[in-house]
Amino acid sequence: MRLDKFLKVSRLIKRRTVANEACDAGRVEVNGKTAKAGTEIKVGDRITIHFGEKVTNVEVLQVEENVRKEAAADMVRYLEG
Repeated sequence: MRLDKFLKVSRLIKRRTVANEACDAGRVEVNGKTAKAGTEIKVGDRITIHFGEKVTNVEVLQVEENVRKEAAADMVRYLEG
């Protein structure tokens, strides 16, 4: 699954266009490398998102095309630092 779509489906970022812009601006990293919106995401990848001063680190637990709002939280695990 594309990175921008994963960020939207997992509800880490609200809209896909915003996810796309964050990737284009270099604020999203996958496994320690700056990632583009089209980067393929798989289980076990670590995603780091920089929102101004706030940094969010997550590990991908599952990748699904369509997820209910309640199940979206189960797609990722938040990591320290």
